Amino acid sequence: MHTFLHLLEHAALDCLKMLPFLFLAYLLIEYVEQSQTARLQKLLAGNGRWGFAVGGMLGLVPQCGFSAMAANLYAGRVITPGTLLAVFIATSDEALPLLAAGGDWRTLLVLIGCKLAMALVCGFVLDRAVAIRRGGWGGYSGRQEDVYCGADHETEGNIFLAALRHTLQVFALVFVLTFAFGALMELAGEEWIASVLAGMGPLQVPLAALVGFVPNCAASVLLMQMYTGGMLSFGALFAGLCSGAGVGLIVLWRTNPSKKGNLKLMGVLYLCAVAGGYLASLVL
Repeated sequence: MHTFLHLLEHAALDCLKMLPFLFLAYLLIEYVEQSQTARLQKLLAGNGRWGFAVGGMLGLVPQCGFSAMAANLYAGRVITPGTLLAVFIATSDEALPLLAAGGDWRTLLVLIGCKLAMALVCGFVLDRAVAIRRGGWGGYSGRQEDVYCGADHETEGNIFLAALRHTLQVFALVFVLTFAFGALMELAGEEWIASVLAGMGPLQVPLAALVGFVPNCAASVLLMQMYTGGMLSFGALFAGLCSGAGVGLIVLWRTNPSKKGNLKLMGVLYLCAVAGGYLASLVL
């Protein structure tokens, strides 16, 4: 019981420190979601052959619904495969707010820079490769019709309450994972866990990229907790966050009729995430 209470107290203190920073981050995100989504959608859809560049930059905006919007636009033949890939790679779900809340600005800036560079390069290469084949995977037409963004959000509402709700949801998830990691290290031993993960060596990267496919913010939170706890390398974190498109993958499979095209896109996304993870290992 003493150990249980100690772990509970430690997890609570660690998480409470980031609570006000998380709220401020999500307050800004909710403002963008509720007031700028339509503008971002038009900007993403109206840039034709250079859409991958716009997608890479807008994908960095930590909205849980932005990758879903891009997937739906792709299914509606509004954006190119390279644009969707750039959005998916740039998306980091909950990772950026958590890094900002934890004050790890160096990792945050490196992560943003590397993800943007990876998104632009991969998006450009994929669009050029698809263009050479003359058919493409998504039948891109560039015409924007009445396409639903795919995000499950209210168009209007109190951004303070929405930010508070989102903050508490993420706080609860981080608290549970922090407690679970603490209990695991207490029972198994921190040195043993570290040695097991270190023994995986380069295999951390492809495994983390698979974890990123989990269509839930829990995947990015889990990867962040393992990274900050010294269990994952930066390369593995980067790989997992590159493949982690959040609910975007769910929307892609739900709205795009070409299952073969979806599998191809996921395969390319995985390969880009793994390659990016190994390259990122050289940076940090």
